[in-house]
Amino acid sequence: MYSITVRDHMMIAHSFRGEVFGPAQRLHGATFVVDASFRRRELDADGLVVDIGAATQELNGVLADLNYRNLDDEPAFAGINTSTEMLARYVADRLAEKIEAGALGEGARGLDGLSVTLHESHVAWASYEREL
Repeated sequence: MYSITVRDHMMIAHSFRGEVFGPAQRLHGATFVVDASFRRRELDADGLVVDIGAATQELNGVLADLNYRNLDDEPAFAGINTSTEMLARYVADRLAEKIEAGALGEGARGLDGLSVTLHESHVAWASYEREL
């Protein structure tokens, strides 16, 4: 399996509901380093997994919709704890929609999988993997 990974970051504010979250129940900020990895069994006709420039641009676009926002105020997240795990899936699903729509080029339609990792810090991160 071949893969390429592109990286960006986002800064958000949010709070959590539930005693398990302790002080994180209060509004707080988070800065995530975000890695998106694209996988395929065979390279495309150009010898690529996916165009790195297009992948970078689309990841940036998905994150721009979240960056510098209080996720507690966003209708898409109403009633949802925006945990790192949940946000990794959200970003992966938005990227999958971009792939399906052709935003990463026709060659990207041959991708087999996608994973998104959100790094909370140098010692903690969460990922979500999905098939395409």
